[in-house]
Amino acid sequence: MKLGLSSLLAISTISTSGYGEITENELFDFLGEERFDKQKLFDAERNPNIVVSTDGTVLATWGEVEDNFKLGAKGIRVRRSENGGTDWGELITVTKPCWHGGGVIVNEVTGEILIFAESRYPPANISVHRSTDNGKTWKKNKDTIFHTDKKGNLPSMHFAEHGITLRKGKNVGRLIRAARWYAGADTRANLPKMYNTSIYSDDRGKTWKTSEPFPELGTGEGAITELSDGRLYYNSRRHWDPDGKNYDASRRWSAWSYDSGLTWKDASICNELPDGAVLSIGPGSGCLAGLARIPIKDKDIILYTNCDSPTNERKDLTVWASFDGAKTWPIKRQIHHGPSAYSSICIGRKDTASEGWIYVLFEGGTKHRHEGGYVARFNLSWLLQGKTTGDGKLPAWIKTKEQKTQTLRIRK
Repeated sequence: MKLGLSSLLAISTISTSGYGEITENELFDFLGEERFDKQKLFDAERNPNIVVSTDGTVLATWGEVEDNFKLGAKGIRVRRSENGGTDWGELITVTKPCWHGGGVIVNEVTGEILIFAESRYPPANISVHRSTDNGKTWKKNKDTIFHTDKKGNLPSMHFAEHGITLRKGKNVGRLIRAARWYAGADTRANLPKMYNTSIYSDDRGKTWKTSEPFPELGTGEGAITELSDGRLYYNSRRHWDPDGKNYDASRRWSAWSYDSGLTWKDASICNELPDGAVLSIGPGSGCLAGLARIPIKDKDIILYTNCDSPTNERKDLTVWASFDGAKTWPIKRQIHHGPSAYSSICIGRKDTASEGWIYVLFEGGTKHRHEGGYVARFNLSWLLQGKTTGDGKLPAWIKTKEQKTQTLRIRK
């Protein structure tokens, strides 16, 4: 495929001046009058990933039936919004039948969007589908190559938060997403052997190499984001609790990469972030979470979404915010009251209709968590009116900026 002038200019800019300078937002973009709304996009089924294309089109992706062990006959479907999430187009089928592999990636160099599909419940054959027109049409990649990890294991894609394009360091433009190894089959007996990993590509998604394994076993359904200094933060669901570990088993695993995703180190439990319903501790517990950084220069505002349920039921989807690169999580606010489960979060792009918005696509309903797929959108000012958690404090710079923004709004 030939790249247009704009793509070639983008590549040139990335290699010389740092890609973040082109696309990163201003803090002011996400402040002002509180904004929040929510609407239903999909009926029944499961598995959300939401991304924003380079032109600001919001793409909500969805797939597979509620019964986790039957093939998704309807396949992976997409709905698009070209006006920032106010209106949404009709369903677009990417491929069928298949399982949604998660890890949808917007290539911020070329503007292409990649979706991963698996031929059946994993482990399974993997195909990659590419859009060059902001999600209107999709074509299957030819001869995509996936390399094994250092243990000789080939990763599975199902299921993970969307992937990212690296903006910092010597590997700017690299595509990376969370992946996992199922230890041969998704059975409870295999849970202690399973582990998270990541896959990355430096050739626009034609060839994928696999990182070293996540430092802890029994992990899966991960999410990766990049901080302003180029470090990568990996946040992971638990599927198994190792014996003898002194930690709260209802919390999330975290790890870090200092080499653009080749290795993952410094695993620890994030004591503030719940891994789904708190009382659902045990084999297979936890819940897929959303994770994204608001791209503001030299700031590390990280957002996390998951259930905030003190019971054994998945419910009450909530968003948490960190202002120090995932060290502390001082504030949270509920997005959906009632049954809810898997979620995905993404951030609007500068100078597009999506600017200033934060988007969350999640499984939810009023009586059951799999009634459908809902999208919520809001700004940072709405989140800042949430509840404090006691885990750190809001930094002075965010409070000062918010106060100044509100003062300007009142004067107008």
